[in-house]
This record gives sequence, C-alpha cells and structure tokens, in this order.
Amino acid sequence: MVVAWWSIIPFVLLLGCIAVLPLIPATEKIWDRNLVKLIVALILGVPIAVWFLLSGESTTVIHALLEYFQFIMLIGSLFVASGGIFLVGDIKATPRNNTIFLAVGGVLASFIGTTGAAMLLIRPILNTNQDRKHRTHTVIYTIFIVANCGGLLTPLGDPPLFLGMLRGVPFEWTFGLWPYWLFVNALLLISYFALDKKMYAKEPSEALAKDAEYVTKLGLRGASGLLFLAIIIVAVAFIPSVDMHAIETGHASASDFVPWRELVMLVSAVTSFLVGDRGARFNLNKFTWTPILEVGSLFIGIFLTMMPALQYLGQIAHKIPLGEISLFIFTGGLSSVLDNAPTYVTFFEMAAQVPGEPKVAGVPETLLIAVSLGAVMGGAITYIGNGPNFMVKSVADSANVAMPSFGGYVWWSLRRLVPILASMVLIFMTGSLWWILLGVLVALVILGQAGRDLRAAKVVKAE
Repeated sequence: MVVAWWSIIPFVLLLGCIAVLPLIPATEKIWDRNLVKLIVALILGVPIAVWFLLSGESTTVIHALLEYFQFIMLIGSLFVASGGIFLVGDIKATPRNNTIFLAVGGVLASFIGTTGAAMLLIRPILNTNQDRKHRTHTVIYTIFIVANCGGLLTPLGDPPLFLGMLRGVPFEWTFGLWPYWLFVNALLLISYFALDKKMYAKEPSEALAKDAEYVTKLGLRGASGLLFLAIIIVAVAFIPSVDMHAIETGHASASDFVPWRELVMLVSAVTSFLVGDRGARFNLNKFTWTPILEVGSLFIGIFLTMMPALQYLGQIAHKIPLGEISLFIFTGGLSSVLDNAPTYVTFFEMAAQVPGEPKVAGVPETLLIAVSLGAVMGGAITYIGNGPNFMVKSVADSANVAMPSFGGYVWWSLRRLVPILASMVLIFMTGSLWWILLGVLVALVILGQAGRDLRAAKVVKAE
C-alpha cells in the first residue's frame, strides 16, 4: 500500500492538539478531561484504521493495536505496582540529594527499564521536593535521565534495544555503549546540579525552613511492591507475548495466540493493588488513575495515526543518506515524535541493507550504534518520544507541579539536552579532528552555562 504525504495530517493534528489546546484559555479546562482526549484521539485514529482495513492492510492495524496493548499493559502494570511503594522519611531537598536521586535512576534505568525506574523514582523525587516552590526543572531532568538517556546499557533499558536483541543483537553488546552513556548522563547531571543550585538559592526561606524541619530517617513502605515490579521486569525480559510472526506464517500453535507476558504483568499489578500497603498507596502516594488514563487516551490515537507516518517513512527511506551521523539524526528526530520503538525497527532494517564491517546482527556496527543512540536518547526530546515521558508528566501534574506545555518542554530539551547530544555526535562519530574540537567546544559551553548557574546561585544567596 502506497500512502501520500497528506496521510500524516491526522498525526500532525493530534500532536497539535497536545501542544496547543492546553495553552488556549477557551480549551484548557476542556482538554484537561481524559474523555475529551480519548474522543479526539479516536476521531483522528479510527478513520485511519478503517482506511487501512479497507485497503487490505489489516495486518498493519493488528500490529498497531497489539503494540498499543503491550505498551499500555507495561506502562499500566508498572504504574500500579510502583504506586504501592513509598519512601518514608524526608531528606532535605538539596541539589546534592536531588542529583544523587537522578544518578541512581540513570543507573537503574538500564537494568529495570526506563519505565520501571521512572515509575519507581518519580514519586519519591516529588515527595522529597514537596516543600520547594521550584520543582519543574527536576521533573524535566528526571525525564531526560531516568526515563530516557539512562536506559542505554542493556536491552532491558529501553524497548528499542529489546527489539534489537530479538533481532539478533547480543545481550552484552549494549554494554559497549557505556562511553556514550557516561558522557551524556554526566553532562546532564552536572547541568542539573548547577541549575538546581540556582533554583535552590531562589527558594523562599520559609520553604527551606519547612523542608529542613521535617527531615526524618528514610525507610520503605509497601516493600512487597518491589517484588511485583521485579516480576514485571522479568516478564518483559523472558516471557513471550503473542507471536505475530508465527501467526502470519501459519505456523502458530494455540499458545502463540496468548499474550503470556501481559497476563503475568496484569496478574502482578492486580495482586499488588489488592494485597499491597493501601496506606502507602492512597494516603502517602495519593494514588489516582488519572495519569494512566491520560496516557491510554492519547496513545491509542498516536499508535493509529502513526501507521501512515511510518508507512510513508518506509517509502522515502531510499532517499535518506544512510551514514552514521544521518542515521542518528533521523532516528533521534523521528523517535521524538513517532515513538522510539517502531522508529528503531525501521532504521535497523534500513541500516541492514548498507555494506560495512564488522556487523552485528547483520547491521554495520557503527550504524547500529547510531540507530541505538538516536532511538534511546532522541526519545527524550518530546513528551511522546518514549512511553514513560508522558507518564512522569502526568504524575507530576497530579502532584500540582507546574509542568510546561508540549512546546515548552521541547524548548527545555532544545536548550538543555540537544546541545549535549550534538556534542556527543561531534566527539564520538565524526572522526575528524576539527569536528571533534568543535564538539569539545560545545561541551565547554555547556559546562560554562553550569558555571554561570553556580555563580548566579552565589549572587542570589548573597542578596
């Protein structure tokens, strides 16, 4: 099936609704309702699904709906399981402590997944900072580090890498990406620490006094939730889901039609909800269903309207220059709006057609590195690039954190994340001394901004 460029208009309209409607006074309150989001998503998405079905593309629609089901089951089960875990006690919300939180999350993300790490840590981070007035930047950097860039070291870290493993990439191969992981996350942590120092200096004295007044020893409520989180993560890594390949080729057994992985996730989430610490869930975490309902409402439209966008991308793929840098740019840029997992698969298959040695899973290694980095790190550029991004935003919204709009978040990523990614590309991928020096210069500019934030903190404190 050949699609025209205009077939991506519903997808663009949906992105426009997400970006613009919360900013317009006449639509702001209406858009807050999840039912309205669901109606808009279905109005834009269902006609696309019907069009594809009538055009003989039923397999594409089934794949999209299955991927949505798998996505929402993963996000939802982790949301429910983590909602029963509460870090009791209250440490001071200092820049040092916040940076340690993010650093730990950046490591955990590679081993329990960006979604698991984000869902596990976002509530403790919000609870620790509940007395501070300036919290928005902390949530944004949580999305940058914990929900995205931290998940680079293992296939468990991010869905694109897991799909790569299913296509033959060795499990341990991603450990070799540690220089990129360290470079990006170290600069993000330095940038965050300096910015948080500046914002901390701007905090009202009464807010800091209240934060210091209630400092107590840390402990854990709802520890059983960790067991259910572990079961969900193991299910992602080792339990199969519906085997669409076997079904499509006519070699499927009865068990291939059963979503075993999602059933385990569902049972774990339900059990966690029923037997977990209800005080930790409802009184301490103030658990509500609103965040997961918001994600579910919007992403059904995204998955359906994304079908022609991915189809169109496949049609024009041969016109895209397939070099290391261009693959990173295209994979990263499209991962920011098309969801990074299917984008990774598209460019993985394209890169497999390019000659070059050594190869990993049939793909030249340098190109596989570029696709992997672009998919994982590019997913942080917008709220919809990676599943946990919007979930973290929704949880922060429910905690009354003033999160930026879609466009406002992109502005944050363009200023605070993209320059770091550009520096990484210039230093690690160009192979030219002059470009490497330019990358070092960009990194120095980023460090210089951190230095200015630290000096601004001293000035504010002195006043």
